[in-house]
Amino acid sequence: MQLTNVATVVTGGASGLGAATVRALAAAGAKVAIFDLNEEAGERIAAEVGGVFCKVNVMSDDDVAAGFARARAANGQERVLVNCAGGGVAGKTASRDRKTGEISHHKLADFSRVVGLTLIGTFRCIALSAAGMLTLNTLEHGERGVIINTASVAAEDGQIGQASYAASKAAIVGMTLPIARDLSTEGIRVNTIMPGVFDTPLLAGVPDNFREALGASVPFPKRLGATPEFASLVLEMVRNGYFNGESVRLDGAIRMAPR
Repeated sequence: MQLTNVATVVTGGASGLGAATVRALAAAGAKVAIFDLNEEAGERIAAEVGGVFCKVNVMSDDDVAAGFARARAANGQERVLVNCAGGGVAGKTASRDRKTGEISHHKLADFSRVVGLTLIGTFRCIALSAAGMLTLNTLEHGERGVIINTASVAAEDGQIGQASYAASKAAIVGMTLPIARDLSTEGIRVNTIMPGVFDTPLLAGVPDNFREALGASVPFPKRLGATPEFASLVLEMVRNGYFNGESVRLDGAIRMAPR
């Protein structure tokens, strides 16, 4: 699929991997709508690329529906959806305080929130976007649209304290092929990217020595991933019409240690 004048939506598009994707899509000629809760950053990036910002909480049915309505009013029905919205909360399943011996467990509300944001939020956007794509005329080879999700290498090698995060990301990987099969008769392709350790705002407050050690733990290249490298794979997944039903690690060959 070519991107010139094609309507696209990027969730979590106001920062990090999402923002890099917004810029790459716009540079390729696409019309971009940003879904995010950060109004200041979202409006700024939308103005930068000539796109539209939609304040959307992907955990809300009403927000997501309103976001797609606003995006489609501005740019038309999207042919491309990129899901980057998500998050996590660290916490062991159960643990013992080394000083007091007090035993505690991971808060179930925290686990539910991570799954609700990262997994269900992604599926909510997929379902509504796919329904909209079904109204589109087909392009060459019967193609209607492309959906790209963001998982993580934690889907396969989650670390200590990452049960909720790893579970939600693994579920995104797990639903990629079934959804691709669901939508195959309608000409909609579905793929997932599993990024490793990337230089995103999540690492902004981390000490330099820790960042350097994290980058050095990557087999090659020995550095953090750059967000435009993620965006580059997004563009390839959109443009390559035979790319379908895949979950691809983008990680410099890293395999995460237990901690």
